[in-house]
Amino acid sequence: MKRRALIASAAALPLLARASARAAVSGHSFGPGRPGPLNLITDVAGLRVGQAQDSKARSGVTVILPDGRASAAVDVRGGGPGTRETDALDGWNLVRSVDAIVLSGGSVYGLAAADGVAAWLGAHGRGFSLMKQPGVPPSPIVPTAILFDLANGGDKNWGMTPPYHDLAIDAVEHVSDRFSLGTAGAGYGAGAGALKGGLGSASLLTGDGMTIGAIVGVNSLGSAVVPGTRNFWSGPFEFGQEFGGLGASSARVAGEDWGEAKINPGARANTTIACVATDMALDPDELKRVAMMAQDGLARAIRPIHSPFDGDVVFALSTAKKPLPAGPRQFLVARIGAAAADVLARAVARGVFEATLPPGMQGLTWRTLTAKP
Repeated sequence: MKRRALIASAAALPLLARASARAAVSGHSFGPGRPGPLNLITDVAGLRVGQAQDSKARSGVTVILPDGRASAAVDVRGGGPGTRETDALDGWNLVRSVDAIVLSGGSVYGLAAADGVAAWLGAHGRGFSLMKQPGVPPSPIVPTAILFDLANGGDKNWGMTPPYHDLAIDAVEHVSDRFSLGTAGAGYGAGAGALKGGLGSASLLTGDGMTIGAIVGVNSLGSAVVPGTRNFWSGPFEFGQEFGGLGASSARVAGEDWGEAKINPGARANTTIACVATDMALDPDELKRVAMMAQDGLARAIRPIHSPFDGDVVFALSTAKKPLPAGPRQFLVARIGAAAADVLARAVARGVFEATLPPGMQGLTWRTLTAKP
């Protein structure tokens, strides 16, 4: 009996050592964390979100607006991206901070949403200025990513006046800490595989007080649900009933069974665009690593992802409202990146879970999907 107890104690030593090492390295005893009060990216202090959509065109715009200039980075993985001002965020360039980030429908036409936000910011005296000079307006930095929703049956006969400039101004003029999920903003006309896609968001508050949030427009080639089930690929990361409460699936998936993926993908016809954020004071190089790690959240939530037909883009920004807690800095960056991936995976599922069909649109939603026997 005594010998068995000694063996059990010895077996537990590596686990105890790892737990102690983790606590020692971090300087804190950190647990699983929990969603923030709103379970939205706006749980990150210093961020607000505005959205506007055009039901006739079946498209929309989402604006992420920090209280002031925010350090930022970007990671692009899809084979057909559509972006604006992402090069400005490279570490070797002058400007590595942003005044706003825009996610938009409309494919290349949606890039005009950045013009509307830039005009609004400039009119309010916000933007980058190397030297302030009388009569010279600042230059707002508004990195933007777009998704393709041109073929969803909406009226795109806009001629010389696509709606995105005006939608963006409407969105930025109505920013708030609360906003709609599903068929809203950039996700209004989106499709997630064979299901209706949408706009998703989620957050995490760690045990030692760090907040990480994500917002995403899900318009992927791949499917967010496990083949033959209603379970989300993100199921293992779910808190409570935030996207149905089904949790992880026990199904085994064969080879190239992509389930509810799009049957006939087209170049630039799919894209998942996202932004992750934290209130921790990170520099642009550290945020680049967070953006890269956050991309793994898309891989946990959508299958397949980062294809030649997708234009997947993830921004990362810091509002720098709090200093990092005690502990080796790079280890804390790793924690934030890992959390960002999990939060983004949850946000993807929430976007699809909350999606409904716009007026007159036909198709499947997660709520009308039935599991196969």
